[in-house]
Amino acid sequence: MSTAVAVTKLESKSHDSADEVRTPSKTRVEVVNLEGFTIGRFNFEPGWRWSECIKPVVNTDQCQLSHVGYAVSGRIKVRMQDGAERAISAGESYTIPPGHDAWVEGDEPFVGIEVMSADVYAKG
Repeated sequence: MSTAVAVTKLESKSHDSADEVRTPSKTRVEVVNLEGFTIGRFNFEPGWRWSECIKPVVNTDQCQLSHVGYAVSGRIKVRMQDGAERAISAGESYTIPPGHDAWVEGDEPFVGIEVMSADVYAKG
């Protein structure tokens, strides 16, 4: 099942000159707003962990957002509230439901392009 969304103008923006940038600890979220869509480039440094870097900003026990995105580089591990875990690596598209923690694995930063939660991610 597919829901088509129509856009009415040709548009492009660079995340290097984003409409909004959020920078919690070990985090850089670069947000661009296009007609009907908000897209974020999420940059997480080695040592980043949601429960240490984002939890103090949003004040929830676990991330309560749904995520849909594409991993550009690096690797993160996601642990769901029920204990299920999955690693997400460069080149993979992903969905993550609410109720999770996540952390960067290894020494390479994780960069992901998010198409669902960018408008509110890492906002108090």
